[in-house]
Amino acid sequence: MWLTPEEVALKNALKLWVTEKSNDYFVLQRRRGHGDTGGKITGMLVGALDTVLDSNARVAPFRILLQVPGGQVSWVIASGATVEEVQKHWKWLDQNLLPYMSVFENKQDAASFAQGKVKGLIAEEVLVGQAALEDDPARFREVLARFEQRFGLPQQEKLVAHYSCCCWKGRVPRQGWLYLSINHLAFYSFLLGKEVKLLVPWVEVTGLERASLGLMTDVIRVRTRQRQRDFSMFLNVDEVMTVMSQLADLALRRLLDSGGLEVDKSLQQATNITKRVLEHQALRQYVLALFGLPRSERLQEVMSCSMWTPHARCHTPGKLYTTDNYMGFSSRQEGQCTLLIPLAEVQSIEKAESTSALPNPVIISVKSKKAFQLIELAQRDELVENLSERLRALHWRQAMFRGHNQRKKSLSKSQAVCVLQISPTPYYTFYYDAASSDENDGVSDDTLRNTVLTEALITTFQTSQSQSPNHKTTSEQLKVRLWEDHFEEFGRGVHMFRTDKIRKLVAMGIPESLRGEMWLMFSDTCSSLAAHPDYYTDLVGRSMGETSVATEEIERDLHRSLPEHAAFQNQTGIAALRRVLTAYAHRNPSIGYCQSMNILASVLLLYTREEEAFWLLVTVCERMLPDYFNHRVIGAQVDQSVFEELIRERLPSLAESLPDLSPLASVSLTWFLTLFLSVLPFRSALCVLDCFFYHGIKAVFQLGLAVLDANATQLFASTDDGQALMTLTSFLEQVRDDEELCACTQEAGPAGHTHITGLINDAYEKFGDLTVKQLERMRCRHRIQVLQTHEDTTKENTLRLVSPDVSLSQDDLSSLYDLFKTEHFISLYWGDVVRPTTPESRAANRGYTESYHVDCAQFKSLYVLLTPWPCGSHTDTVAQRTFTLLDQNMLNRISFTQFARWLDTLYCEDFNEKVRLLYRLHIPPALTENEDQSSLAKNPILSTTRPLYVDLPNGERKSHEEQLKQMLKDLAKEKDKGQEKPLPHMKQVGSRWFLILGDCPGMI
Repeated sequence: MWLTPEEVALKNALKLWVTEKSNDYFVLQRRRGHGDTGGKITGMLVGALDTVLDSNARVAPFRILLQVPGGQVSWVIASGATVEEVQKHWKWLDQNLLPYMSVFENKQDAASFAQGKVKGLIAEEVLVGQAALEDDPARFREVLARFEQRFGLPQQEKLVAHYSCCCWKGRVPRQGWLYLSINHLAFYSFLLGKEVKLLVPWVEVTGLERASLGLMTDVIRVRTRQRQRDFSMFLNVDEVMTVMSQLADLALRRLLDSGGLEVDKSLQQATNITKRVLEHQALRQYVLALFGLPRSERLQEVMSCSMWTPHARCHTPGKLYTTDNYMGFSSRQEGQCTLLIPLAEVQSIEKAESTSALPNPVIISVKSKKAFQLIELAQRDELVENLSERLRALHWRQAMFRGHNQRKKSLSKSQAVCVLQISPTPYYTFYYDAASSDENDGVSDDTLRNTVLTEALITTFQTSQSQSPNHKTTSEQLKVRLWEDHFEEFGRGVHMFRTDKIRKLVAMGIPESLRGEMWLMFSDTCSSLAAHPDYYTDLVGRSMGETSVATEEIERDLHRSLPEHAAFQNQTGIAALRRVLTAYAHRNPSIGYCQSMNILASVLLLYTREEEAFWLLVTVCERMLPDYFNHRVIGAQVDQSVFEELIRERLPSLAESLPDLSPLASVSLTWFLTLFLSVLPFRSALCVLDCFFYHGIKAVFQLGLAVLDANATQLFASTDDGQALMTLTSFLEQVRDDEELCACTQEAGPAGHTHITGLINDAYEKFGDLTVKQLERMRCRHRIQVLQTHEDTTKENTLRLVSPDVSLSQDDLSSLYDLFKTEHFISLYWGDVVRPTTPESRAANRGYTESYHVDCAQFKSLYVLLTPWPCGSHTDTVAQRTFTLLDQNMLNRISFTQFARWLDTLYCEDFNEKVRLLYRLHIPPALTENEDQSSLAKNPILSTTRPLYVDLPNGERKSHEEQLKQMLKDLAKEKDKGQEKPLPHMKQVGSRWFLILGDCPGMI
């Protein structure tokens, strides 16, 4: 390998090198101790020194030096792992470089000429290799060469990062190098003559965690199903942990059935993944979660700056994040001050005059006639230019969209008369007053089902009449007045400053008259609504009347959605709920419909118009709670696992008294899926929903911890899981808001009730330091555990389904499954096979036995490893025929079920079944005319278009069916003469057994 010329002061420092050959300008050297077979102490010490110092010598024991005749300074220009490799470089130098160097009068100029040529060779190699995408291509190229030489993986195995560290074996650390590639975690060490290599596929990693090991506190523990490995002594342990978590998460998403989890487009091509790309992806995920942006948004710029905050009368330092369609500002302390500005609301972006007090200012004007000032922008010109360009493109798209809509409306008006002549009732009408079911008697069912509501259901159906009107009016008016005052100071709309003051207002509960508006604003759903004015109407028209699994599930759950509320005791509310759920199932077939969506959509319909409720549901399912609503609810289970870790971290006394936290984590699954709507009284649950739209899922984590903390004493005293669950259920049922608490006081007194506002404030005070960044990192780690748990369940179900059909033991069948799965992954590692990602293909892959397949080449590899029939030079032919026989559907792949049954025949079936299988390998369909063995394929007797006959020595001809019957009779007689030897155990895959009839070549 050519190396960037590196100066060496002494050619043979410490006598670590032995010169093999030399000329005027070049010296070829061998590392002392290399090639010693007697385990000399010199070789051991040199090898250990090379590994610890990361010199090129351990990887490349040969090197070539460039020297100036008579000089004391040399340069390392090439290295090699073998004599052949370094001799190849030496020959090139001797033939292509040395003759030209002799014409230089100045020897120093000749050396400079040689250095330039070597650098040119390196540059050519870098442009076409993996190192081209790295920050330091030359350095990474050398590391990549070490990685490939040490572990022998294919060139398609993309190396992402490497770190110096220690790997612990018991209490003994081994210094070495950790390599993180796209599919594997690898460790290499060479100390005192002992070489250690570890290669762990990411798909085998079941957990990553920070641990303590004696005095070592920053230890990364890597768990697999077989054992655990501890790594320490990192310079930046947080960076290593983040990269490892991302790579493991990415590998599991790509290789396992992840229940609908998508791989980001920027990470789908493995060759493009670098450490820089992973860092950018982690930052992007954080920004999307922090501001609740659509998953399709790409992060563009990240800059430190200060923003003028009128309420604080100062500039607040923080960071500006820009994406394709948004600008977001977050203070240094997360949550102190946040601002989100959709580009669709921006009128102009201008640079102001820079002064000492206001360096590099930028003024952002929005349509509501407000302006925001940013200062201290280091790359102001580039930022303004990029934002202005995106803003112009957005305005152009909006103008084109408006023109299209105007043409569409004019066309609709011209056809309106014809439509009315066909049907007296238009397909879509405005909302009509429907206070009770009796008033709907004169309206047809079809009209009711297809009428899109233009008002919130709460305007017609009141939730409660228990509270006195005067008290309710006074409480509502007080809240409204507080909010109006807040709007005067902080603004109103999506681009309203979000500070601690508004957090306190949200904790008190949003007034009913403002609740729908605030939900739309906090979640930025209003941007989606404005960008797609007729989308919902068209979607309802396409989806209504269609029948699918999702629509059948929707119909079953319609009357279970808030059945105690008057709005859903009426066909008006039921029909609106049906349209919203059906339209979303039609929009997103990968999710379709999931239980708990009906409860959420019901509440949304109460406080927003039908179209707004639909877009709020889209925002929750696709932006705020990604991966929650798929066929395995992966996202909810991940957050459930994160919640369990938070219990151990934030409530250690509770965790110590309850070693098994799984029951508490299990009950929390309902909290996350329904956002407490199914466990709290209705009005209290609305306050939780207010917090959720403002804070995101962080509010649910904080409230869940507060609930456990409030019941810690009772949970300590609980004797079993059932009592603990009853304690939590009873507590949640007694949580009340102002209105409900007033009603309970009038009826039976306030004893035993908890105020929802107090509970929310306790959650903020005790657990308010929980940040979005922490949650995103924890989610990435716990997603690994959840996906591996699903993989274990898939394996158990597969083995349970296959076991009745085979005689192999459970241990052998389990080992066989792991081997089969590993062979399947090879095609995903470096082959052209890609796991299906479309909804249809995912649905087809939900069958447990069809999770993994192998193609013909992979089957041949397994055949050589496992078969008890060694066939010599005909092994490949027999393996090909076996694969063809098993591939009954001619899909060029076989499943684990087919593979297990075939191997069971070889090892466990009686002798007659084995002979039948062997005989079937010599007749169609296993035998084909296009087989590689042309002498067999061209034999007319073996033609697949005519019956197969066998010529006997006495001249008689028999069909293959008659011959098979005769063979079985003869074998039965032979079997009676002596007892058959026991077959080898499945794990004895290295053994080779022969049939009584002889080896396979004789049969062929």
